[in-house]
Amino acid sequence: MSDLNKYIDSRKSKDIEFSENFDAGYENFKVGILLKQMREKAGYTQEELANKLDTKKSAISRIENHAEDIRLSTLEKYARVLGMKLQISIANN
Repeated sequence: MSDLNKYIDSRKSKDIEFSENFDAGYENFKVGILLKQMREKAGYTQEELANKLDTKKSAISRIENHAEDIRLSTLEKYARVLGMKLQISIANN
């Protein structure tokens, strides 16, 4: 187990608020990373993507770094501009 995983496990066991919020925060983080990877793979800078989405570079940065509460319509536009299609799946835990 890595030092980071040990720290997270230790912190979860000692801090109930951290434990309760960690998983949701981590999921948001993964969504932001995925969006950034998609953008980079398509060869766009944040500014170029923002222009295509008729928004500001700061909005793209916020989406990629704090991917909570993103509208589905925004995700769909993001994917479409990058030549992709948005698919949503709901699964059992």
